[in-house]
Amino acid sequence: MQGNQSQPAARPQGPLAGLKVVDLTHVMAGPTCTLMLADMGADVIKIEKWPNGDDTRYSVPPKIGDEAASFLMMNRNKRGVVLDLKTAGGKEVLRRLIARADVLVENFAPGAMERLGFGYQALHEEFPALIYCSLSGFGRTGPYKHRRGFDLVAQAMSGIMSFTGERPDGPPVKCGPPLSDITAGLLACMGILAAYTHRLKTGEGQWVETSLYEAALVQTYWQSTIALATNTAPRAMGSAHPLNAPYQAFEASDGWLVVGGANNKNWLLMLEALGATELASDPRFVTGADRMAHLKELEAVLSERFRTGTRAHWLAVLEEKGVPCGPVHDMLEALNDPQTLAREMVVEVEHSTLGPVKTIGLPVKFSVTPGKVRSGAPVYGEHTREVLAEYGFDDSRIEALEKEGAIVSAAIGR
Repeated sequence: MQGNQSQPAARPQGPLAGLKVVDLTHVMAGPTCTLMLADMGADVIKIEKWPNGDDTRYSVPPKIGDEAASFLMMNRNKRGVVLDLKTAGGKEVLRRLIARADVLVENFAPGAMERLGFGYQALHEEFPALIYCSLSGFGRTGPYKHRRGFDLVAQAMSGIMSFTGERPDGPPVKCGPPLSDITAGLLACMGILAAYTHRLKTGEGQWVETSLYEAALVQTYWQSTIALATNTAPRAMGSAHPLNAPYQAFEASDGWLVVGGANNKNWLLMLEALGATELASDPRFVTGADRMAHLKELEAVLSERFRTGTRAHWLAVLEEKGVPCGPVHDMLEALNDPQTLAREMVVEVEHSTLGPVKTIGLPVKFSVTPGKVRSGAPVYGEHTREVLAEYGFDDSRIEALEKEGAIVSAAIGR
């Protein structure tokens, strides 16, 4: 046996190694989708517009060096190409990239891709195996299909803002993170992988699409359950749960914690930890339905008890009993939590001009083909020349495209 044959075969870098993705997305929802694909090993070529690029390049502060931190977070593991799709040369480059792509992802305004000549129907006829994914504000059908969408609008129209906040008569409150953007990106990634599975079986591509509006609606399963079953719209309850109690935040003598004493087993264990077993026979609190019916009284009784001890004390005794609980962290505490670090959810990645930059890690783990944060987000036009050369454009053609204004390339490495 020859020496090199005795070496184990190199594992691909992530389960999607070899998948080629053309990324025509910007800001949040689309980049979340392509971020997941890239972290799982796909070769994602991010196409940025000329002259300004992705809008997150201007979501400042904060900056890290000369780069917007928001752009760095959403675009690591991607190769960056700058095209002006209003030029013949820009369209030529994009068409050649699509010809070798498995997936195209876009979140342009409704009708924009069709006007550019890259709508689904046209591309499906030419490239029937292509998986074409669209993200939009409201979807490609229905009375709102022409509206543009933002996370704020999706959270409002989905009902989320009506039941978020401290009290039922309070003002509407938006969830802190861009819930519909991130969820839409995850749903789009899921849809692409399902379509890819279908293509592996049949060779057939298809159109995958989702929207911020639908992404927000699927976050309302419990509240929709109540509304559909009772014809009553749920209202804000602070940190409490609409179906189970106690399942919320309580203030200890020195800080906040959350407790999940929602089912009867955990309820009784929680009472043991609190030294309040007499509440088990209180007719207001015997069953889950009783506790929900008397939620304000329950909150008052438990809040008084929690304020008698420190957060560390209550967390220790609750954990000893096996009751789900945890401290309410601020963002820095969450990112420095030992569990966060153990699960590699904060990692350092090398950026071509900034050096090591911290970023969020891949939330899905694979035993055989682990994904990885491999490279930092691209500088504007960083990989234009590299990618064009890889796709068959020679130096003279690249120079001509650059002179035409069809492409922009960064000077890194030149």
